[in-house]
Amino acid sequence: MNFSNIIGNDNVKQLLNNSINTNNLVHSYMFIGADGIGKSLFARELAKMILCLSDNKACNTCSSCIKFNSNNHPDFNFIDSEDGKNIKIAQVRDLQEQISEKPIVSESKVYIINNSDLMTVEAQNCLLKTLEEPPEYAHIILVASNESKLLNTIKSRCTKIAFNKLSNDDLLKYANSHNISISDDLIGTCDGSISKLISVNDEAGLYNDLNQIINDLSNKDIVDIWNEADVLYKSKDNIIDLLDYFNIVFLNKLRNTNEEKYINSIGIVETTKKRLSSNANHDMCIDNLLLKIWEEFHESYNRG
Repeated sequence: MNFSNIIGNDNVKQLLNNSINTNNLVHSYMFIGADGIGKSLFARELAKMILCLSDNKACNTCSSCIKFNSNNHPDFNFIDSEDGKNIKIAQVRDLQEQISEKPIVSESKVYIINNSDLMTVEAQNCLLKTLEEPPEYAHIILVASNESKLLNTIKSRCTKIAFNKLSNDDLLKYANSHNISISDDLIGTCDGSISKLISVNDEAGLYNDLNQIINDLSNKDIVDIWNEADVLYKSKDNIIDLLDYFNIVFLNKLRNTNEEKYINSIGIVETTKKRLSSNANHDMCIDNLLLKIWEEFHESYNRG
């Protein structure tokens, strides 16, 4: 089975392999799923298989595979936002001009529009004609995380393939293969995303600080907890992620101990997240969060 270099979504691997083996490919695909779960990798691997000149698809030895692996294949193009905000109509028009020319190396041409949900409405409308009447040798793969941003007329002309988030076992497999050491608590914050796993690993020191705060709740005064919690006061942009980590730790401790303080602490964190999402004062929310959780860990203060 190909796609062997990609972790997870084995059902998608089987589906695409069957399509290749039975020569039952369609002209337009839409790969939908959360960020960081491998959609673009799948799209690239499928493109290489389509373009491969060997019966053993994605052989990595034919002239097509060699050109593809060196990012120098004239029958393949990977399109993405140039400014991180939009895919513009000019990029789609360029695709249309290229796609009208017959393939040079392979029997097919493949175009991937990554982050296709960033296409402007004008770009999507421009793409419609190509999706309606694609050249017989052409395949277009739209990769998107937010399907709702794509026009219904675009979606109706593509075969949709849904990708699942990766399991924690899949994430651990990736971490082990890339010499990343990560705790079960941190795996829980990754939400099935390899890109999130990489980001979390890059911020390991930050999560170590959170662990220290949690560990000190039982044996330090609340003033000391406030003083050592700079990371929570300064991390306004990613505070929800940090609070989610608190709850993953509390939930794991609850499973091991069944202590009520962990149930109550999870509720306190969720209330704080709602308040922050409603634009409540950040520092006051963190003050209150830490005080309420600290009280749960000190029975003499618990519920007054």
